[in-house]
Amino acid sequence: MKNKEHTRQVRDTVVKKFRAGFGYKKISQALNIPRSTVQVIILKWKEYQTTANLPRPGRPSKLSAHTRRRLIRDAAKRPMITLDELQRSTAEVGDSVHRTTISRILHKSGLYGRVARRKPFLKDIHKKCRLVCHKPPGRHTKIELFGNNAKHYVWRKSNTAHHPEHTIPTVKHGGGSIMVWACFSSAGEDG
Repeated sequence: MKNKEHTRQVRDTVVKKFRAGFGYKKISQALNIPRSTVQVIILKWKEYQTTANLPRPGRPSKLSAHTRRRLIRDAAKRPMITLDELQRSTAEVGDSVHRTTISRILHKSGLYGRVARRKPFLKDIHKKCRLVCHKPPGRHTKIELFGNNAKHYVWRKSNTAHHPEHTIPTVKHGGGSIMVWACFSSAGEDG
């Protein structure tokens, strides 16, 4: 309660100084609060003619702020986690909610369930070899191949479709392995 009273006093002081002709910057410096906070307080006062806390519209959230942050963190760290897994993890901490509630929370944070893009599978060694390959003649690289045709959904933000954690590696001929005996370098072709 003390905190709210103090906050109300600060808001009243901001409005008082504003009405006395002080600018946002001077009020901010005088009260040692961010200029953006001063601006918000004044805009609210101009619109509602009060500095009191207004009742929030709508139904209170079923999830605590801590659980919401945890959901967002889990989906960002493990993009291929399913809604069922997220629902179970919230139930473990005592918050039982529907999948659509979880989905709505993730959407508000900018994470959307999308089909993972497929990209050619390259190990780190293959990526390095594509840039510059300095192997002596006669050496070879074995490339393992595998296949996976199932659709996978990932939680991701806009413009992150091609990030490695949001893609599924693919190969041309699902399975087996091939041997590569030569590669290209800036000096020409080896072996």
